[in-house]
Amino acid sequence: MPRTNDSVVTEFILLGLTERPELQPLLFVLFLLVYLVTVLGNLGMIVLIRLDCRLHKPMYFFLTNLAFVDLCYTSNATPQMLINFLSEQKTITFAGCFTQCYIFIALLLTEFYMLAAMAYDRYVAICNPLRYSVKMSRRVYICLATFPYVYGFSDGLFQAILTFRLTFCGSNVINHFYCADPPLIRLSCSDTYVKEHAMLISASFNLSSSLTIILLSYAFIIAAVLQIKSAEGRHKAFSTCGSHMLAVTLFYGTLFCMYVRPPTDKTVEESKMIAIFYTFANPVLNPLIYSLRNKDVKRALNTVLRRNVVTKMAVTPLANKP
Repeated sequence: MPRTNDSVVTEFILLGLTERPELQPLLFVLFLLVYLVTVLGNLGMIVLIRLDCRLHKPMYFFLTNLAFVDLCYTSNATPQMLINFLSEQKTITFAGCFTQCYIFIALLLTEFYMLAAMAYDRYVAICNPLRYSVKMSRRVYICLATFPYVYGFSDGLFQAILTFRLTFCGSNVINHFYCADPPLIRLSCSDTYVKEHAMLISASFNLSSSLTIILLSYAFIIAAVLQIKSAEGRHKAFSTCGSHMLAVTLFYGTLFCMYVRPPTDKTVEESKMIAIFYTFANPVLNPLIYSLRNKDVKRALNTVLRRNVVTKMAVTPLANKP
């Protein structure tokens, strides 16, 4: 039903990735597979770290939290997106849209500072190895892992409230596959000056501050590693950081292309494509990056798999006994 400018929006319509009906079933299958792999990969990483006592270290505690954030991040939008692929009515309630927008911003900010905390952990481990257990005590690393959640969900709530305090009295069609800030701002029929600048300041500050922590940590790490005389020692030191550096490059590379821009028709279309990458690609790639490039994780995985095989072999003869 067409809307007048006086009507108040109580729900939104998500256009999704494409309006071509023939592509919807194919996209449903594709993103369902990606989502299942993401869930299995991140849940598997969390369970593996919990099962192997050799991985009960600060580095893997942060990795557990990163996997949890990625799992929540992709689960925030994917179920609704999959439903919309097979549904003619692609609506989401006002409250549902607020919740989705809030959780997305909160988890995005949480991941910024979780990656920064992981970089600081590697800095302490490589630059101050003898004092690592003191500087990265249980109390310290729990605080470092808690801060990203507290800050992310606080600033995320502030940003979401600013967005949904805007007046939506015209079109309710969101040109995105989830309730994102830029297309919501374009739907507003009230003054968006405060919201646009608050979003720009928040995105700029959080991107630059978290990335500064990461870059400074790696600057000190590189300086320390270059002082190691043996090539084997340098390789071992760098190998402990390689997975994290790759994850940081993927995550920040996509985000720098997105939020630090005023919302226009062109940037909304671009942000939709970029959002696919950091909503689906990063969460599905992170478990692979940290498992394939980490000897401790691969060793733990082999141990768990061998233990399961041995258990099954021991149980089978007992089951066959009369």
